[in-house]
Amino acid sequence: MNVDEIIRTYYSGYQLKKWEAVEDLLAEDFTFTSPNDDDHIDAPTYKARCWPQAEFIERFDLENILQTGNEAFVRYICTTTKGTTFRNVECFRFAGGKISSIEVYFGGRLGYPTASVTGQP
Repeated sequence: MNVDEIIRTYYSGYQLKKWEAVEDLLAEDFTFTSPNDDDHIDAPTYKARCWPQAEFIERFDLENILQTGNEAFVRYICTTTKGTTFRNVECFRFAGGKISSIEVYFGGRLGYPTASVTGQP
């Protein structure tokens, strides 16, 4: 798979609620970082902390995938099962055809399209 296919398969795994599809894409030394006190956590910790959120995800609309070398930035709008939305940017790093790390940059807490914080679509 090329980088674009890996990224699309990764988000599809969340939409389809298939952890195995996501896990198969992660490198052995995978790390995940986010503003939620996730500082280079490993795959088992990532699964425990982040995977339960898949229950609330209806779909991802990938707005941009920008690749340079072994990195890609993805900006997306996520629609939740509550009908609310939020926007994030994620930086993917790749090694050996797998995702070696993801760093998440959360959108603002208020304003378009992060109205999910207020419970409004």
